[in-house]
Amino acid sequence: MNNGSKVLTALIAGAAVGAILGVLFAPDKGSETRKKINEEGKKMSDALKDKYNQMKEKMNAVKDDMEQKHEPFA
Repeated sequence: MNNGSKVLTALIAGAAVGAILGVLFAPDKGSETRKKINEEGKKMSDALKDKYNQMKEKMNAVKDDMEQKHEPFA
């Protein structure tokens, strides 16, 4: 994992924690707070899945590139 992806992951995690804390300390009814936490959790999950898929695609591209460069000559 390179530094850029570590920073991005840390920013996503920090934003998620901040969003959850903001919702928890908001003066709403319990049912509204639970609904907001659920929505924020889904957003976080989607963001992490997107990041994972992007990293997976990059790794597959690097793997394919390396395989093409190191194919045995026929």
